[in-house]
Amino acid sequence: MEHLGPRPGEAIGRDPVVGRFAPSPTGRMHAGNVFAALAAWLVAKSQGGRIVLRIEDLDQERSKPAYADAAQRDFEALGLFWDEGPYFQHDREDAYRAAFDELSAQGLVYPCFCTRADLHAASAPHRGEKAVYPGTCRDLTDTERACRAQKRTPAQRLRVSDESVSLVDSVQGPYSQNLAQDCGDFLVRRSDGAFAYQLAVVVDDAAQGVNSVVRGVDLLCSTPQQMHLQTLLGLPHPAYAHIPLLVAERDRRLSKRDRDASLDALLSRFKTPEALLGHIAGLTGLAPTGDPATPEELLETFDLAALPDALADPVQILWR
Repeated sequence: MEHLGPRPGEAIGRDPVVGRFAPSPTGRMHAGNVFAALAAWLVAKSQGGRIVLRIEDLDQERSKPAYADAAQRDFEALGLFWDEGPYFQHDREDAYRAAFDELSAQGLVYPCFCTRADLHAASAPHRGEKAVYPGTCRDLTDTERACRAQKRTPAQRLRVSDESVSLVDSVQGPYSQNLAQDCGDFLVRRSDGAFAYQLAVVVDDAAQGVNSVVRGVDLLCSTPQQMHLQTLLGLPHPAYAHIPLLVAERDRRLSKRDRDASLDALLSRFKTPEALLGHIAGLTGLAPTGDPATPEELLETFDLAALPDALADPVQILWR
């Protein structure tokens, strides 16, 4: 079994706590994004820490500079100020390539020629389950790879071993994943040449000193893969807190398509940023009441140690 990540509260030893805002500029923020940013800010600031702003614009087709600018204005309007950045992932390709080359030098990367249809047919997951890569391209011969490369540009996968990676999440508690059985070899570079999110976020967190990661519970299953990459690259493990999702209805999380939960609509409904933040904090359990409040006022009553019990639900909270 691999090394456990930091336990809640011991995050980071003597190092100053560094959290992050990491919006994807593919649309305007919604209530779920505000909740995640507020939680990250409170977790860091309650420990005397700092916040880094990183614009996660790996997906160049969907990312728009206007949305990146809007995200910064939105954080400022809400009083959720950051201490460092913004950093942009589109400026970081050399760093991702260096990490990719290091993994390749360890003999852990191989080309994968599978299409999405191939993968779906091979794994056929049930609803709600994550597809496990079956290793289709793992042991192709050089001749087979050369033949397939004439027809399709490959993606690049990381070869994983049959071992478990475990962590103690500050909200969800103990969590473990057997990499080979639960996810299989995973992508580190796409067929279009873009580096995969799993690799980029690991490289960025280490380079930017991020050691406190607060994000939605939907990303909990990705965390062991990221921790595995951290181990392979000799990088530290942050402390993780995976918070519940705000959902429009049961099992359907809020998205940027839910216009009534978009930030513009929310500010129209609640009239002031303080009223919006207070409502979100009270609804989710970040604060004992839903009274209007600034982030600094919410910080006065925020208790990191009590967070798991204070949250209205550990997995999903109905937005209203």
